[in-house]
Amino acid sequence: MHLYMIICEVFHLSAGIQSAAVKQDTGVVSASIGDNVILHCFYTTQVAMHFSWYRQTLGSGPELLSNFYKYDEPSKVFQWLENNPRFSVQRKEGMNHLNISDVRLSDSATYFCGSTHSNMAEFGDGVFLSVKGANLKEIVQWPASETIQPGGTVTFNCTVHSGTCDGEHSVYWFRHGSRQGVLQTHGDQCKHVSTPPGYPSQSCVYHLQKVNLSFSDAGTYHCAVASCGEVLFGNGSELLVKDDGKDQMAQMTTLVWLSIVRTVILLFLVSICLLVYIGKSW
Repeated sequence: MHLYMIICEVFHLSAGIQSAAVKQDTGVVSASIGDNVILHCFYTTQVAMHFSWYRQTLGSGPELLSNFYKYDEPSKVFQWLENNPRFSVQRKEGMNHLNISDVRLSDSATYFCGSTHSNMAEFGDGVFLSVKGANLKEIVQWPASETIQPGGTVTFNCTVHSGTCDGEHSVYWFRHGSRQGVLQTHGDQCKHVSTPPGYPSQSCVYHLQKVNLSFSDAGTYHCAVASCGEVLFGNGSELLVKDDGKDQMAQMTTLVWLSIVRTVILLFLVSICLLVYIGKSW
């Protein structure tokens, strides 16, 4: 329960501080130990003077990684970056990218790009860097994408292949979209079922079912497994909620009739006004 509350806090944070002026990588970026990673950040505002990167690991508060003034010399390096040479910032007009070399398991965290102007701080949506260790071999999600009509039902599946770690694990479902946050949690209740062709058979599978879908349910759904001191994310399943052709035609027909009725009423009112005006003139 404690870990659940921590992850809730991290993912709800990104929904409350987002800014239209700051655009960064979002969702989940996966990497393996030893990889080099670039987290992209772009900004469109011309009035921002300070630009920063924060990260928030599970169970901790936000940590300031870099902060620079717009007119600082390019050679000036923030103190935290000097003490952590694996991290560096690639910056120029409209861009503030964070480079991480020789990625480690401890780098798993949510990273936020921010800008400041007029005593106002604005942040991007945040991106979770998921670093794969040796404890968990693989997480597979299917289907990769689904297009469902409003009111329909969809089931997402998450296959967990255990590695060298035999400890218990917890499974969480997250949505990245219009409404972010934790959707469902599973304890260590593994169901061994056959998987679709092309996927390893007899794996530990978890399910997330969504019924009576609406347009607000659209987004990318991620399965996450917490085990042996690490959190590993699946690649995500994209859900699109769209009307079929008949519903679109019905909506178009309704709009046409509403436009006609509105035009007729407008012409009627204009005619009444003209008659009143002519009557007063005579």
